[in-house]
Amino acid sequence: MKTRYSYGGDEHIYVEIDDEMSLDAFFICLSLSKLVRAANIPGVTEICPANASFEVRFDPDVIAPDAMMAKIKELEHEAEAQEKRLETRIIEIPVFYEDPWTHETLMRFRERHQDPNGSDLEYAAKINGYDSVAAFIEAHHSQPWFVSMVGFVSGLPFLYQLVERDKQLEVPKYLRPRTDTPKLTVGHGGCFACIYSVRGAGGYQMFGITPMPIYDPEQKTSYLSDFMVFFRPGDIVKWKPIDRTDYDRIVKEVEAGTYAPRIAEVKFDLDAFNADMTGFNAKLMEALNDA
Repeated sequence: MKTRYSYGGDEHIYVEIDDEMSLDAFFICLSLSKLVRAANIPGVTEICPANASFEVRFDPDVIAPDAMMAKIKELEHEAEAQEKRLETRIIEIPVFYEDPWTHETLMRFRERHQDPNGSDLEYAAKINGYDSVAAFIEAHHSQPWFVSMVGFVSGLPFLYQLVERDKQLEVPKYLRPRTDTPKLTVGHGGCFACIYSVRGAGGYQMFGITPMPIYDPEQKTSYLSDFMVFFRPGDIVKWKPIDRTDYDRIVKEVEAGTYAPRIAEVKFDLDAFNADMTGFNAKLMEALNDA
C-alpha cells in the first residue's frame, strides 16, 4: 500500500490508503480508522471512513496537527496486520430496471450525456461490450456488491462489485451533472454503483429505481425505526430485478409498514474471496436464499 497523510486545514487529518479502490485498501482503511477510534486520542471529535481513505477531525487546542498525524502513523503497521474478516449481512435490494421515472429524467438531460441518442443503459451496455441491455442488466445483478462507503448525501451507499477487476462494470459520469435525479435511483459512475437516497442533482448513469427506502430522517419506515440510515460500510447487496407490478406492491407494503428487506447474516473473508470469487459469491447468495 502507498498510504498518504495530509492536513485538511487546522482541524483535519486525511489518510489515503491507496489512490484506487480495492478491497485490500478498504479493509486496511477500516482497520486503521477503528484503531484510531479505539486509541481514544485526546482531541479527536470525529472519524469518517470512505472507500479507501478516512478523515479524522480533532481540536487543535487539545492536540497539535503534527502530533495528531504522528499518532495515526504509529497505528498503521497494526492495521496492515489486522484480520481480513468481517461479520456483516447480505441484503436483497429490488430494482425496477428501465423504469419510466428515471427514463423520463435521463431523456430530459440528454444534451449533458456522452450519447444523446440512446438511454443510459444502452450506453453502458455498449461501452462494456454487451450486445444488449438485457445482457448488461444480467451482469449488473448476477453478482453481489460491497458497500464500501456511506455518505456524500445522507444515507447514500457506494457499492463496489465483487468480481475480478477486469470484469467490473465501468461507466463514466454524465459530461455535466443533472439538476434532477429521482429518489431511490440506482446509479453508476466509474466502478461504483449507488442508490440516490434523496431526490436531487447528480451525474451518475441511471439504470433503474428501487421501491425500498434507505434513508428516513423521521424514522417512520418500519425497518428504519431504530436508525434513519439503512446501509453501513461492509454490507453486501444483491440486486433483484422486479417489474412494475412488484414495484407497486412493495411501495404499498412500505406505506403500510409491512415490508421487510430480505437479509442474511454472513461472514466476509477477503482471503477466501480472492482465492475463489465465484465460489465465495455463490455461498453468499445461497445464505440469502436460505434466509
